[in-house]
Amino acid sequence: MSLGANISFLRKQKKFTQEQFAEKMGVTRQTISRWESDEVIPELTKLIEISDLFACKLDALVKENLSDQGEIYSDVLIKRIAPFKMARYVMISPNPESDVNEYMEKWAVNSGLKASNPNAKIIGWDFPFVSQEQQNRFGMHGYVAAYILPEGFDTECPGVEYAENAEADYAMITIKEPFIRPFERIPNAYKLIMEYLQANNFKEKQQDNIVSCFEHEYEENGITYMDVYIHVDGVTKVDAFSHFN
Repeated sequence: MSLGANISFLRKQKKFTQEQFAEKMGVTRQTISRWESDEVIPELTKLIEISDLFACKLDALVKENLSDQGEIYSDVLIKRIAPFKMARYVMISPNPESDVNEYMEKWAVNSGLKASNPNAKIIGWDFPFVSQEQQNRFGMHGYVAAYILPEGFDTECPGVEYAENAEADYAMITIKEPFIRPFERIPNAYKLIMEYLQANNFKEKQQDNIVSCFEHEYEENGITYMDVYIHVDGVTKVDAFSHFN
């Protein structure tokens, strides 16, 4: 890892030329070149400006290898998700995520969802309403899993709660191979989104008819990916998004 390599990586991620970056930093192109080659270390005030410009923590800029991070995480994007219907269930147990996913898999078969929509998508999120005694004494945690119900699919199969998610704007990031180091990669994805929101003056938003955050796991070409979404307020420009419809 080198500071210069991190600066170069961040500049190229934003598709800035050295001249464009120099203009933003109030220095010459030659200075940028000397920073990136580790010939000169930027002053502390410039390091702070760099971290602010690229929404990167100063500690990470100086100490971490950001190019490794770039291979694991996508850029944070703001996406508008169309309204959707879902069938959901919450489980509180020592291993709630695997338990509730297994439960929902059986429900999807019994309801006919799997037969009519074999690629039906499932999302999940932490269930926060677990007491401290349940957590500390019994090691219990909560997790919600929900199948997105395709348009035209109709069932009254019991055992789940049916709900609707209104159209909403989300900040979204994709993790490559999240389960290689899940207790590092997944929390760091949330951290990267929150840093992005803070740097761009977005706010989290909680609303009764909108899931505040969720995860979607899938495979492409034998590689596991996870998309992480956090509902945001203050959006001025969004992309159309219909991944679940």
